[in-house]
Amino acid sequence: MKKMIAVAVLSACLSFAAGIAVAQRDWRDLEAVHNHVVEAIHEMENARAANHYDMDGHGIKAEEHLRAAEHELHEAIEAARGGR
Repeated sequence: MKKMIAVAVLSACLSFAAGIAVAQRDWRDLEAVHNHVVEAIHEMENARAANHYDMDGHGIKAEEHLRAAEHELHEAIEAARGGR
């Protein structure tokens, strides 16, 4: 289960980095990355619930980082749309 969590977090981070790289072209690219991060958050919630333990606090910390990335992506999308 730890491997699944690590893969989900790594996937979200790579998606975030790739999204930033292509964000110059279109805010829809950022929106796709945002959706991947939201999916990773849901997978993380399910993985933590299925394990019935906190993985020495690493599970909650990973989820917090994903939520922070989701928030920043949301803000980036709004800025790219000209909403600010």
